[in-house]
Amino acid sequence: MDLFYNLKGHFNTIIKHKYEVMKNCFKAGIYLQGITHDLSKFSPSEFFVGVIHYQGDRSPNEGERENYGYSKAWMHHKGRNKHHFEYWTDYNINTRRVEPVEMPKKYVIEMFCDRVAASKVYLGKNYTNSAPYEYFDRGRKRRIINDKTSKELEKLLLMLKHKGEEDTFKYIRRAVVLGKSL
Repeated sequence: MDLFYNLKGHFNTIIKHKYEVMKNCFKAGIYLQGITHDLSKFSPSEFFVGVIHYQGDRSPNEGERENYGYSKAWMHHKGRNKHHFEYWTDYNINTRRVEPVEMPKKYVIEMFCDRVAASKVYLGKNYTNSAPYEYFDRGRKRRIINDKTSKELEKLLLMLKHKGEEDTFKYIRRAVVLGKSL
């Protein structure tokens, strides 16, 4: 492993991703979330694991999972970043199980912005407006997410696929400004 190569590559990937998410969040009208998005990636428990498992074409958390069977960096990340649906689980006193709960709209929007940015960063010139939806669709059977949250995210991803970024972000901005549901 070339540590300097991994350090440079991982740092550049984080910065590129943060920039893309910030642009998307600004287009969506959620400015503070765009600025503060994924700051935990610079914490030692996430950053150094990312350097060690950097691959360039997918999340380093996948490499950590392959080595250890789980990713401590991912558990740290999802527990601190409310734009991940995995954050939104809680113990249900009626069923006595941990279950997904509905995400607030501003985090669903940030999750959308994050997924679009991740697709752009990892796919590069192969990115299309359908790529974020295709990624979402591939994980449908294994995802544990609140039904309403899933439908809201899917609606935005399908809108992106069929109508493009400009119309989708216009729709999102209108929902943010008017306080309407997605």
